[in-house]
Amino acid sequence: MKRLIRILVVVLLASMGVTLASPSEAAAPYCGIRWGSLTKTASAMSSAPITGIRTGRHACYDRLVIDVAGQAGGYTVGYVKQVAAEGSGFPISLRGGAFLQIVVHDPAYDVNTGTATYTPANPKELAKVAAYRTFRQVAWGGSFEGYTTIGLGVRARLPFRVFTLSGPGNGSRIVIDVAHRW
Repeated sequence: MKRLIRILVVVLLASMGVTLASPSEAAAPYCGIRWGSLTKTASAMSSAPITGIRTGRHACYDRLVIDVAGQAGGYTVGYVKQVAAEGSGFPISLRGGAFLQIVVHDPAYDVNTGTATYTPANPKELAKVAAYRTFRQVAWGGSFEGYTTIGLGVRARLPFRVFTLSGPGNGSRIVIDVAHRW
C-alpha cells in the first residue's frame, strides 16, 4: 500500500511538472561553481598602480574587476565582520549581509611621484550595483604603503574566487567573482 501511495505521489508531481532530483544531482554545485568561501591570497607585491574599478553581472555570479597599469601584485580577499580602512583601521560602513575585505598589493598612486592614479568620485559607491543579484555596495578603503583596500558588501556569505588576468596591453586585472548562491 505504501508503495502504491509513493507511485501515485510521483505521478501526481510529474503531471504538475515537478521532478525529483537524485541525490547526486541535488549535491551538484550551482553552475559548476566549486569555489568555497574561505580567504584567498597571493603574496606578490607590485608597484604597478591601480587605474580603475568596475563591476559586471553574469548568469551565475557578480564580478568586480580592478584594473592595474602593469603586472598586478597579490591580494588577500576574505569575509570579515567589518571592513577596515587602509592605514587608519577605521571601519567602513557597507550594506549587505556579509562583507568581503579586498586588499590588493598595488597602490592607487604613482610610487615615484605620489600622484593618485585612481580617485573615486564617490568613495562610498565605487560602482552602481543596485540591480545586482549578489553585490550590495562597493566602497573605497584607501591606499597606503603599497596596499589598497576595497570593501564589498554582498547579500550573504557566498562562494567566491579571485584571479588575475593579463592585458589589455601591458596592464593586468584582478578579478573577484561572487556566486549568486551555493
